[in-house]
Amino acid sequence: MTAEPPVVPSASPRVDPRTWPLTVRVVAATVLLSVVAFAAVGAYLSSVIADGLFEQRRDRVVAESLSARASLVDALRAAAGENPTQRLDAATQYVQTAGSAGAEDGGRELALVPVGAEGSVSVIGTDRTVTGLVDESFAAAVARAPDEMSYRSVRIPGTDAPGLLLGTRVSVAGAGSYDLYLLYSFAQEQQTLTFVQQVLGGAGLVLVALMIGVAVVVARLVATPLRQAARAAERIAGGDLTSRIPVSGADELARVGTSFNAMAQTLERQVADLTELSQVQQRFVSDVSHELRTPLTTIRMAAGMLREQRDGFAPDVRRTVELLDAQATRFGSLLEELLEISRFDAQAAELDAQEHDLVQLVDRAIDDAQVLAADRGGSIRRRGAPGPLLVEVDPRRIDRILRNLLTNAVEHGAGRPIGVMITVASSQVHVDVRDRGIGLTAAEAEHVFDRFWRADPSRTRTLGGSGLGLAISLEDAHLHGGTLTATGRPGKGATFRLTLPLGPAGPGGRTGQTRPGGPGETVGPDGEDTRDA
Repeated sequence: MTAEPPVVPSASPRVDPRTWPLTVRVVAATVLLSVVAFAAVGAYLSSVIADGLFEQRRDRVVAESLSARASLVDALRAAAGENPTQRLDAATQYVQTAGSAGAEDGGRELALVPVGAEGSVSVIGTDRTVTGLVDESFAAAVARAPDEMSYRSVRIPGTDAPGLLLGTRVSVAGAGSYDLYLLYSFAQEQQTLTFVQQVLGGAGLVLVALMIGVAVVVARLVATPLRQAARAAERIAGGDLTSRIPVSGADELARVGTSFNAMAQTLERQVADLTELSQVQQRFVSDVSHELRTPLTTIRMAAGMLREQRDGFAPDVRRTVELLDAQATRFGSLLEELLEISRFDAQAAELDAQEHDLVQLVDRAIDDAQVLAADRGGSIRRRGAPGPLLVEVDPRRIDRILRNLLTNAVEHGAGRPIGVMITVASSQVHVDVRDRGIGLTAAEAEHVFDRFWRADPSRTRTLGGSGLGLAISLEDAHLHGGTLTATGRPGKGATFRLTLPLGPAGPGGRTGQTRPGGPGETVGPDGEDTRDA
């Protein structure tokens, strides 16, 4: 077995420019684009100026070289017919005269090479650098075009200055043939180009600095109103509906501020209307529920008296009395649930938390629901937490949650076994109620705790209920600082999980032991333990 190399974190995490402030992004973009633009313009201007300087100097050098060639022809014609020594003296004198004449024009070196001569002793020149720059290819080019002026750009050794090497062939009857090479220095032109580039670079830096200043000013002009709008929006999101944006001017940003303030004002008015309507609705539900309790009590008393005497009634009248008693009981439950909902809406619900054994509360709720499950041909089994599990809860509210979950499981469990699982995980305790009935889809699970909601509105409730039980159970769970969730799959059943925080006493003095399997276990349709998917 070989160990994998450790993962070394990156020294510099990736920087996302989208997280930068707007001012920084505007300035950075402006600087980047300005530098690119100025670099492109500077490079173009430098290239144009360099080409202009080179072409201007080249034309002048070619003209001077042609003049020097004509002077050489005249000198050689004057020495035609003389002996070799006199012709050599005439060529030497020409080279010296032409070299001194070109020194005033930025520097010029000459070399006169007799055609067919061997060795450098027969080369006449003002500087051996010229012949050192002449290679075989350039000499061959001069030989191929003897009547033309050939040239190439070179780098002058020793000074590293640019230069232009020119060559031509001169043939005079009676005087022989010579290759004339001329070397002109472009040092002055290079200095001029360097100066221009420095000026362009300095101007570019100044312009970039000015662009940075302009970008900062523009970014602040745009970012300041946006920052004010963001702060106002945050205050509105935090509940301060009176927050507004200061508006000045009549530009587009001012129009945005005016529109934002109008929107905030409309939102404040609508929220106030909805709040008032909600309060009216809450008062209405509470008042109606209280007002109905007195006549409902009378109706239930009368229904109770009739129920006690139903054996003396005719069969159809006896059935009517039973229905009246059942509906009166259901109506009473509905009123109690409406009153409880109104307390939650008014934030008047109080929690009477005491230390209780959660296992005992679960077992008691299972015993009460076992009769309903047996009528459907099913059963309820609990697993987990064999001993006491002490938690700080309101027993009345926890009992209501468990009864609602078990009744719901029996209602939709299709007569199959229902499993209840108690597990302890870290500082929380979970109570899972799982059935193997019609199940829930993911969309239905999101609405199962809504008030008066039904997955199938056409399906009747066989065990009564108002549609408020799960909604009240959710509020009871939140009141304990816990949660109530639902999951399921169509045709595979549903699981409702009640999660409660463990109180200071801990799980019955134990350290949260559970039987093997731990959190996430539920009970299968035949009572065996299964794992949540």
